[in-house]
Amino acid sequence: MILWFTTLQIVVACAAGLFCLIAGLAGRRPSDYTVGSLLFVEVLLIAQVVIAIVAPLAGNPPTGDLLEYWVYLIAAVLLPVGGILWALLDRTRWSTVVLGVVGFSLAIMLWRMQSIWTLQIA
Repeated sequence: MILWFTTLQIVVACAAGLFCLIAGLAGRRPSDYTVGSLLFVEVLLIAQVVIAIVAPLAGNPPTGDLLEYWVYLIAAVLLPVGGILWALLDRTRWSTVVLGVVGFSLAIMLWRMQSIWTLQIA
């Protein structure tokens, strides 16, 4: 993984999570802005999938368990999809709060993926 890109993803995921959480607790239903913020995180995660495929070929192999990393990455890619589907089906303020929780969950998962990639010795 690339540290600056991971840091960017974590900052964007936290910002999206905070935005959605504040909007949901303020009584806002899901909107283009809240769903769009999570879609932007999803685009960054798809870019991370491409980076995870190319990085070992470019001489940046993971030092941790590769299976664990990929399970985290696939789950992270699916998590915003589930949150957005929830928001589209349940048009209440609580689905916006769920989008916020998804954003913060993704930030934690991204940090864990970075540590699997760089800090562990296989």
